Amino acid sequence: MELHFEAVYPRLGFLLAGAATTLLVSLATMLASFVLGTGVALARIAPQRLLRLAAGVYIDVFRNTPFLVQLFFFYFGLPEIGLDADPIATGIVALSLATATHNAEVLRAGIAAVDRGVVEAAHALGLSAWRTFFSVVYPVALRYALRPLGSVFISMVLTTSILSTITVNDLMGNGMTVSAETFRPFEVYLVLLALYCTLTLALSAGLGLLYRVVERPAGRRLFT
Repeated sequence: MELHFEAVYPRLGFLLAGAATTLLVSLATMLASFVLGTGVALARIAPQRLLRLAAGVYIDVFRNTPFLVQLFFFYFGLPEIGLDADPIATGIVALSLATATHNAEVLRAGIAAVDRGVVEAAHALGLSAWRTFFSVVYPVALRYALRPLGSVFISMVLTTSILSTITVNDLMGNGMTVSAETFRPFEVYLVLLALYCTLTLALSAGLGLLYRVVERPAGRRLFT
């Protein structure tokens, strides 16, 4: 078998444009799913039973159904009731809703890991419940949850490839186009493997730097 990468090289810019779209969708999803995940985590530990029930149902639905089915529901189903959206916006919404369930559980575990003595000390200083949570509990919980959240993010970046099924011109979508144009699927998808691997390794390296900065002891940060 002969490899003919010369058919792929002229379209490398097109593939890199798809990689940029993948990164843009991933960053938008990361932000939206983090905010939503925080809200769901708070609902999961709320004293109101109805809020806990609603959050539990939301998590169960999205974690026990295939993401592809969810995506098709939003893209093909919602227009039937008059809710139209472009493929990228639909993909970000669907991926954010699915990823938020994982973030919520990670954040809930991080909150549960915070020493209750810290909370009692904040209350003793006269801080309100909300100020105690956002000024004391949440920053510590984020530190505990940072690495699992990073793993969820990397997994989500790879999941964006499914958005090509609704015509999103991401890395996978553009790769499928190049494959159809060149009739060289082996070479095209080999290049896609390399690009996805490069992208995720670069993101993992960036997260590694963030872990080291955040997890460095406070005293050491002052003198370095």
